[in-house]
Amino acid sequence: MSGDFVKVRCPDCGNEQITFRKAATKVVCNVCGSTLVEPRGGVGNIKGELLEVVS
Repeated sequence: MSGDFVKVRCPDCGNEQITFRKAATKVVCNVCGSTLVEPRGGVGNIKGELLEVVS
C-alpha cells in the first residue's frame, strides 16, 4: 500500500500533518481545525499543500 499516506501543510496555520490520501471522512488540521482533505469517493480533494507521499 505504498503511497496511501501523504504529508499536507495546512493553508491557514502552516502545520504539517500526515493523513490518509483516500479519506472517507473530512480530515481537519489538529492545530486550527481547517479542512485539509475532503472525501470524494476515491482519492480525496486535498485543500492544503501536498508536501510528500509517505511510503
